Amino acid sequence: MTRTPLIDLHCHLDGSITTDIARSLARLQNLQLPTDNDEELNRLLSVGDDCNSLNDFLKCFDLPLSLLQTETGIRECVHLVQENVKRDGVVYLEIRFAPQLSTQKGLTQRQVISAALEGLGKSDLHTNLILCCMRGNDESTHTSNMETIELAHEFLVEDGGVVAVDLAGAEALFPTNLFKREFEAAKNYSIPYTIHAGEAAGAISVQEALELGASRIGHGIRSIEDEKVLDRIIQEGIPLECCPTSNKITKAIEDMSAYPLREFLLRGVKVTVNTDDMAICRTTLSKEFDYIRETFKITSEEEKQLYLNAVEAAFCSKKTRDELRTLI
Repeated sequence: MTRTPLIDLHCHLDGSITTDIARSLARLQNLQLPTDNDEELNRLLSVGDDCNSLNDFLKCFDLPLSLLQTETGIRECVHLVQENVKRDGVVYLEIRFAPQLSTQKGLTQRQVISAALEGLGKSDLHTNLILCCMRGNDESTHTSNMETIELAHEFLVEDGGVVAVDLAGAEALFPTNLFKREFEAAKNYSIPYTIHAGEAAGAISVQEALELGASRIGHGIRSIEDEKVLDRIIQEGIPLECCPTSNKITKAIEDMSAYPLREFLLRGVKVTVNTDDMAICRTTLSKEFDYIRETFKITSEEEKQLYLNAVEAAFCSKKTRDELRTLI
């Protein structure tokens, strides 16, 4: 059976560092990994069923981020992640990362972004970049976020580079409405943006993201908890970047039998399926589709709709969108 080309719109760079990629990055940068044992290294780079929340989940990023503090590491990581997902059947990828998190050893955000762009050019996979602002409520976080927005404006292209910005981090601790300054600037610069919302916090977080002008929602599954929020998503055609395995692990949905994927499809929500953090979740996009086929019994027509939703939601040019639609 011919496999439908896959599109991943929600893929974190640091969360996609598998054991093989970690070893390659450590070797290139003359860094010592905490262990030589594959099983132990995999445990450090991923989480299991004992994860209690998104905050627990976020602790897994310490080791991957330590490998993304040089231009060499960033450049090669982007390339290796592209090659990894290409083997899984992905034909279009949007990688997101926070430039400010790779400045711990002296790089500037500009250098981080430039290195990531160089990494794009090492692969023939059609890939775009989304720059993440981070949640936090100290002035230094907002200052770093504003720098990210300014650089996104400087590097922004329609396709083949930086195409959007995002807001990531501890959603339940730092409400979405704290970041009006960042997204007013993005809106003024005409930078497209998605916002993580409705994952660790409820439908109110999605509502706040919509009020800030987000054209896509990262996760957004808890919008099901508020009919008014869901109606607005449907009426405005806001795509949701759902990540089932990640949501299961972080307990964003306590009972996966109640996961609203099919209800979203039935009600006309532009829902998409993505990996989020494929190494941390020990998943791939093809595994995500295997999981939803088995768990939610989606039909072939519903699956096709998920693919088409991803095409429409992608931050890319009309030319690329037409090419992807033709593939599907």
